Parts: sequence; structure tokens; C-alpha cells
Amino acid sequence: MTKKTLIFATNNQHKVAEIKFALNNQFDIVTLKEAGITIDIPEPHDTFEANASEKSTTIFRLTQKDCFGEDTGLQVECLNGKPGVKSARYAGDGGDFKENIEKLLHNMEGCTNRNAQFKTVIALLLKGKEYFFEGICTGTITKFPIGSNGFGYDSVFVPSGANITFAEMSLIEKSAFSHRKKALVKLISFLTKN
Repeated sequence: MTKKTLIFATNNQHKVAEIKFALNNQFDIVTLKEAGITIDIPEPHDTFEANASEKSTTIFRLTQKDCFGEDTGLQVECLNGKPGVKSARYAGDGGDFKENIEKLLHNMEGCTNRNAQFKTVIALLLKGKEYFFEGICTGTITKFPIGSNGFGYDSVFVPSGANITFAEMSLIEKSAFSHRKKALVKLISFLTKN
């Protein structure tokens, strides 16, 4: 049986590595770069679902091939769910994750409630039909960054049931908690039946 090929609507190599690891070589994942697509797809919407859909529908329009997009963000309780869909651009469009983390920790000064969650939504376009899969990982925000693995907010997020941050974990350890992995498990289950 030939492996299903899916275009993954991202240029983020960290996400590609995490997804390929989670999929365990069950599917042939083609990145935008490998598909020869050089556009940067905007994330203009105020929900993860709409942003994920924007990515997959844009790629499907260009290629007419099965593809998926995802949007992930950090939602912090004491900040009313922020940074949310703006997680990657929290410190501004030119900002990087170091600046995003600095802004997050600054905005959380004085917060006794440090509960947060990572949320991933995957939008799959298969044979022209759209399907959504969601994964959530609850946890808490540390007072300062710890660890050097991972990316994004990993150095300030301790998942529920762990006592170290995502940035202190190996990919295997992170995979046991990962919001992205939870959404992927649903995606894989769906793909193996369709």
C-alpha cells in the first residue's frame, strides 16, 4: 500500500520535525518548500480554526492536492486567553520568541493564577472536503525561561503532570504531553480510515 502524501502548509521547520516525529513515517509529509511554494500565508483571523483553514485552503487552491494547515497558540488564564492567535506575533510583527516571552512574563507580573494551555487546530483538506482536529495541553507558566530545547514558549511552559518545561524535554518526552500530538492522533486515526 502506498503512503498518503500530504502537503503541510508551513515553513516552520520545528513544527515539521515535531509532526514528522509524531506521524512516525506513516505518511509522506511534503513541506511548502519541498512543494515549491514560497508564499507566506497570512493568519488574519481571530480563531485558530479560521487561521488553520486559511492555510489549507490557500495551498489547496494552488495545488489541488490533499493538504493540512495548523494554527497553535498559548492561552493564559490571567491574560484572558492571550496571546492566543497572536502568539507568534505577541511582541509585534518583527518580534522573535525571546521578545514574546519577555512581554508575556512582564504582562503576568503579579498574576497568582499561572494556568495556561496550548491549543492546536489542524485543518485537513482531503479530496476537497475540510475536516478539523483539535489538541489541548494544559499547564502553567514559569516565572522565567528554563531549558534550551523546543521553540516558541516551550521554555516557560510546564505541562500538567510534569515538573519540567517543554524546553527541558526531548522530543519523545514532549510528545507524551503535546497539544500538536493530540491533534495529530485524531488526524492519523481519521486518515487511516479514509
